[in-house]
Amino acid sequence: MQLPNDLQDSAEFEQKLVAVYGRAIAHRIVDVLHEESAVCYWKNPLLEARQLDADLPAGDTPLRELDEVFVSRAVDGISQSSVASRGLIYLQNPSSYFAARTLAPARDEEVLDLAAAPGSKTIAMAAMMDNTGRIAAVEPIKARFHRLRANLERCGVTNVQLYQRDGRGVGERFDRVLWDAPCSSEARIRWSDPTTYRHWTLRKIKEAARKQKSLLRSAYLAMRPGGELIYSTCSFAPEENEMVVHHLLKKTDAQLLPIERQPANAITGLTQWRNKGSPELAKCVRIVPDGTWDGFFLARICKPNAN
Repeated sequence: MQLPNDLQDSAEFEQKLVAVYGRAIAHRIVDVLHEESAVCYWKNPLLEARQLDADLPAGDTPLRELDEVFVSRAVDGISQSSVASRGLIYLQNPSSYFAARTLAPARDEEVLDLAAAPGSKTIAMAAMMDNTGRIAAVEPIKARFHRLRANLERCGVTNVQLYQRDGRGVGERFDRVLWDAPCSSEARIRWSDPTTYRHWTLRKIKEAARKQKSLLRSAYLAMRPGGELIYSTCSFAPEENEMVVHHLLKKTDAQLLPIERQPANAITGLTQWRNKGSPELAKCVRIVPDGTWDGFFLARICKPNAN
C-alpha cells in the first residue's frame, strides 16, 4: 500500500482503512486516490436549454444507477464550457448527487440544507422540487455564503432562503433535512496534491466527530415528526460516520431507514467499531470510491410520528 511519506499517522490511516473495508478493498481505495475522479454532470431543468444537447460533447454517457447524471469524455473542457458557466449543466460527483436524490424532496415541501455551500445539493434539490416549496440553506462562513448565493443565481434557483448563521437552533420544523457534514474529507484526498492530506490527523477526526454529534442532533430536532433526514460525509472514519449516527440513535427516538437503489460499489455500514454499535447501522451505506463515484457515507434517518 503506497502512502506518501509526509502523511501524518500513515500507519494508523492504513490500519483503519483495512479494518473498515478489508485489505483488498483498502488497497483499491489507496490506488484510486492516486487518480483524478471522472467529471460528471446533470442537465439543469430550471433553465431554458433548447440548444443544450447540441452544445454538449458527443459520447457522454449516463450512469446506470443515476441516469440523469452523465460522465463527461471532455475532461479538460466541460468545466470551462459555456453550458457550465451559464448553469445549463451542473458539475457534481455522483456520490454527492446521490445524497440529494436519496432525500428525494417533493414539490411544495419545506427542506433544510445545513452547511449548504457551495450549493451542489441545494441546486439539485431545487431542481427536484421544480423551484416550489422552500429550501432553507444555511452557511455560516461568509466567503462560502456568497459563493453559494452566486451559484444559486447562476442556475436559476428561486425557492431558496439563505441564512448566514450557525445551523444549530434553527427553530423550525422541516419535512426533510439534508446535512452533508463538514468532516476530515478523507475521500477527497489525492496523493498527487499534498494540500488534500496534510491536514489529516487522528486528532482532527476526533474533533470533527464531537461537532458532528452535536450538530446532527440539532438537525434532527429541526425535523417534524414523520420527516426524513440524510446525514452524509466524505470521510472513511467510522468515528465520523456510523458512530455519529449511533450516538443519535441512543440519545433520541430516531430510526434508520433502508436506502434504496444503491450503486453497485456500495456496501453496508459497519455494525460495530471498537466495541460500540448496533445491528441497525447496517442500514447505512458506504460508497466505495471507484474513479467515478467518490467515497461517501450516507444514513437515512426518520423521526417517528407522535402518538
